[in-house]
Amino acid sequence: MIRCKNTIFVLETQNTQYVLGVDKYGYNHHLHWGKKCDINDFCTPQIGDQNSNHSMLDAFRQEYTPFGKTMYRGCAVKAEFFDGCREINLKYDGYAQKDDCLELQFSDTVYPLAITLHYQTYADCDIISRWVTVKNNGDTPIYFEKLCSAEFNLPSANPYTFKNTNGAWGGENIETNTLLEGGAWVNESRRGISGHNQSPYFIAYQNADEKSGDVYFATLAYSGNFKVKAERDLFGKTRIILGMNDFDFRFQLNAGETFDTPKVFCGYTQGFGEMSRQMHKFAVENILPKSHNDKLLPVLYNSWEATEFDVNCENQTALAKIAAEIGVELFVMDDGWFGKRNNDRAGLGDWFVNREKFPNGLDALINQVNALGMDFGIWVEPEMVNADSDLFRAHPDWTYHYDTREACELRNQRVLNMTREDVQEYVFNCLHTLLSEHNIKYIKWDMNRPFSETGAENLECPQMLWYLHTKAVYDIVDQLKALHPDVAIESCASGGGRTDYGALMHFDQVWTSDNTDAIDRMVIQKGYSLLKPIKTMRAWVTDINWYNKPCTLDFRFNIAMQGALGIGGNLTKYTEKDLEICKKNISLYKQIRPLVQFGKLYRNMDIDKDEILFNQYVNAEKTESVAFIAANGTRFYKKSVPMRFSGLDEQKRYTLSINGKTYEKSGAYLMNVGIDLEVRGADYNRIILINQV
Repeated sequence: MIRCKNTIFVLETQNTQYVLGVDKYGYNHHLHWGKKCDINDFCTPQIGDQNSNHSMLDAFRQEYTPFGKTMYRGCAVKAEFFDGCREINLKYDGYAQKDDCLELQFSDTVYPLAITLHYQTYADCDIISRWVTVKNNGDTPIYFEKLCSAEFNLPSANPYTFKNTNGAWGGENIETNTLLEGGAWVNESRRGISGHNQSPYFIAYQNADEKSGDVYFATLAYSGNFKVKAERDLFGKTRIILGMNDFDFRFQLNAGETFDTPKVFCGYTQGFGEMSRQMHKFAVENILPKSHNDKLLPVLYNSWEATEFDVNCENQTALAKIAAEIGVELFVMDDGWFGKRNNDRAGLGDWFVNREKFPNGLDALINQVNALGMDFGIWVEPEMVNADSDLFRAHPDWTYHYDTREACELRNQRVLNMTREDVQEYVFNCLHTLLSEHNIKYIKWDMNRPFSETGAENLECPQMLWYLHTKAVYDIVDQLKALHPDVAIESCASGGGRTDYGALMHFDQVWTSDNTDAIDRMVIQKGYSLLKPIKTMRAWVTDINWYNKPCTLDFRFNIAMQGALGIGGNLTKYTEKDLEICKKNISLYKQIRPLVQFGKLYRNMDIDKDEILFNQYVNAEKTESVAFIAANGTRFYKKSVPMRFSGLDEQKRYTLSINGKTYEKSGAYLMNVGIDLEVRGADYNRIILINQV
């Protein structure tokens, strides 16, 4: 709900309030973000220059700060006009309100630039969407050197701790917590994708844990280069800006054009757990593509570990038969099916079937997979090309390049210039033809390297490639989904390099990490779950254990079943006992899948802090729940540990069985007293079903 009083604007969510205003001089002000207050108590502040070194503009808490005048702190927008002026001086033009959307309208006092700040609230949660529209009302281009999506001001004068990630390939979503006492805190990507390292969000908190404490957060819906920057000044004001990275950034807005920045989704909650639950529900209901957002994701099998590039109709069929027997619903053939693709040095870009491997075409395999009762999926990497490919030999100019520089090849491949219309048309036609001619229900869209040699001679402003490449990917995915609405598309970027909210607005699910080691995944999946929905998190059971950390097949299932379950091991080498373990766990997953993919997540114990992982999923009615408990070797001798559950109804009674013993207890007892468990051994794991009596 949005309420207005003069030039004070109040955005009310289910439990919180966000207040902003415009003063008589036309400056925008941030006034409040937190618990609800009386709208009549708010007014815009009267601030003057403190001295010749501390101006009033530096003291303002602004909703959106332009570069210019005596403002010396970080700004949200900076532009260059036709005559070389690089300052923006905004005046307030008014506002517009439609349902749960608010627009604040500003324009430059001299130049033909209009800026609109957008806010959208949602009735059943504490999430607010924000974005900015810029319009060129003149007849010459405006060049933006910086164009952020949103600016935030935190209320307390005390320092905040900022949570983000400091990961890498194979170690995505590794949490970091940084206390910002002064200066700046920056997280960014300069790779062309949001990346494996740092994440396009901030989580700022004071004295917070899973259940309590002030938590402010915002996540950017954008898969390209991003920057999140927080600053705290001498007076205790903490401000954050986030949006497209201003590194190698220059955006050309031509006469009459309008541009919308990527959206930001933000909120304030008590505790990290409530933050996650709000964002999970919000994403499923408002962000994910509508063709699959309310559907259960199938149990898939992927053939990569079993065959790698050596795919053919015979070995894929053999794997498919075993996969069907253990309960798999979607069979996915990975890399190696196209062009002259026998290794990673050739074939990328040639999206036609390798007739040596599939002499009777893809349908010979697809028909057998379908006859076994499974859907068929396939791997592609549309943004890349090998130098040893028909595509590159025909179009060597289709990659990002400089004629005077030698191309850097990572994984023996180069990045296609997706800002070119002919490249976009080629990629779209290849995938559209593939989906039109074959009964394919799933695409795994991969991207295995970041950008280099970022020359784009087709662009008048080459620095726009960072944004335009990302937009091209989104557009192609959207076109494919419009024409093939029953096809699910997964975002993969050499693991978790493109798992942001921008990807989630277009892709149906994401590949969390190439690291499928169950012990590592306990940490990776927790970091993912902070802001991103469990439903979209693909998690596989594989044969790979990184750095010689073996664990049982049951343990691996325990961890992978806490997301969208997949199988990736070489099933032809599994014993009968192994296959029975697979069949048992897949059957159980199908039973609990609605709870995991759509239920509320409670992180009751943390593997790093408590030595025990204890996650619980509860349905909306609080009648069913499933709890996962895992520990990879507790230290010393632990006789028993009280396992306190969460999210239940205190007044209801529940039954649950643990280690062969059945309990009937009230929700109040289970949450406040709990059940004592002996947690020990190198490979402890339990899955507990909890049902209302």
